[in-house]
Amino acid sequence: MSKIFLIGFMGVGKTTVGSELAKELKYKVVDTDHLIEGKIGKDIKSYFKKYGEEAFRKREAEILDELPSENVVVTTGGGIVTYDDSRKKIKRNGIVFFLQCDFEVMMNRLKDDSTRPLLINKSSQEIHNLYLSRLPIYRNTAHYVINTTHLSIDETVEEIVKSLKYDETDHNK
Repeated sequence: MSKIFLIGFMGVGKTTVGSELAKELKYKVVDTDHLIEGKIGKDIKSYFKKYGEEAFRKREAEILDELPSENVVVTTGGGIVTYDDSRKKIKRNGIVFFLQCDFEVMMNRLKDDSTRPLLINKSSQEIHNLYLSRLPIYRNTAHYVINTTHLSIDETVEEIVKSLKYDETDHNK
């Protein structure tokens, strides 16, 4: 195993699961949003407001080239796969897990979160439409889909580890 990417909609638990998965595997964990914030010297929300989504997506693609080459869990922003260049890099350079969760559960997790630019001034229906538009992209990018709706963090990590063991066994034949 070299790189493990966690993708999915905002609020699905990528950052939390990624931290625990990295501990379990004794890997480094890297959050693409945090890397970008460190590079640009401001938070994502401010950058989004000033330069827009397209500029941010280009930054995400650039950050993917700067990741460690092995033994790393990469947690991504929810929209990273909407940019073709990023999607290709992710799929080509690691094992990709789509963490899927029921929309209502994600919305409940996000209800008090004011840091996400794509939630600002959006109705629940608009956010739901965005979620639905991304589902096929997540599915087509992922090697594995883990439904986290009714799983604890530890159970989600366990499912990922099982999939990784299966993947290693399958590739060693």
